[in-house]
Amino acid sequence: MLSFPPSPQVRIFIGRHPVDMRKGFNGLEAVVIDIIDHDPQSGHLFLFFNKRRDLMKALLWEASGFWLLCKRLEHGRFNLFDQAGDHKERFEVSSAELALIMDGIDLRGSRRQLTHDELHPKT
Repeated sequence: MLSFPPSPQVRIFIGRHPVDMRKGFNGLEAVVIDIIDHDPQSGHLFLFFNKRRDLMKALLWEASGFWLLCKRLEHGRFNLFDQAGDHKERFEVSSAELALIMDGIDLRGSRRQLTHDELHPKT
């Protein structure tokens, strides 16, 4: 059964560049393969936004097929904080950050507290 946002075990990738929102399953699957450079059947969640960032589509593989989820904001825009990363076409967010983005919260200027494991890495 689908839960949204997904569990913390599911990686969430956001495409850095706007996507044509007319794309469906096959078009977004091709974007994941060709641009995001990932396996669309990996079980990870792939998010795409239009240029105005008032439309979002999400592609997710489950055991029997793809889910295609869409959300249109009636007012405002999705506030994405695109931190510098090692991949020029995508960046990754946590499920907690995704929930905040979906609620319209602007993540710029916010920071996550480090976990115990991040503060004290095992050597």
